Amino acid sequence: MHENKKLKTFITLALLIALQVILSRVLSIALWNVKIGFSFLPVALAGMLYGPFGGIVVGACSDFIGATLLPIGPYFPGYTVTAAVTGLLYGLFFSKSTSPLQITLCVVVKQIISSLLLNTFWIALTSGTSFWALLPTRVFSAAVVGAAEIILLPLVAKYLQTFRQAARI
Repeated sequence: MHENKKLKTFITLALLIALQVILSRVLSIALWNVKIGFSFLPVALAGMLYGPFGGIVVGACSDFIGATLLPIGPYFPGYTVTAAVTGLLYGLFFSKSTSPLQITLCVVVKQIISSLLLNTFWIALTSGTSFWALLPTRVFSAAVVGAAEIILLPLVAKYLQTFRQAARI
């Protein structure tokens, strides 16, 4: 039985990685320093299901695989670090609770750390643009994406809870 659980976890994480690559690389809108899409959903779901480990695996692996198979530009490991940190945050915040307050706190912290600090730093580093010059447009982007996350993540959490209850029957 233990092996079946490991296999189920492995398959679920692999499917979430594939879904994240598709949502991030194919079904999102990428502008120069802003990306709009739903690629946060599989990473958040991995955090809800498997805690920090699952979030890190899906975040980091999907970024690396996506950058390798469907590159938007040259591969830069800083973005993979950000993806891993994002998965870690989802896992830390969602492993115990997915209450509206917990989701809001997670999204705010994630947007500040991942979007505003780390990704803005990586964009500044790779483009030669000033961090402070990039920040205003990044704040707007973080607010818009953060609002979408705060609206959608409770729906995902509720669906997951309903699914888990139905699976017990």
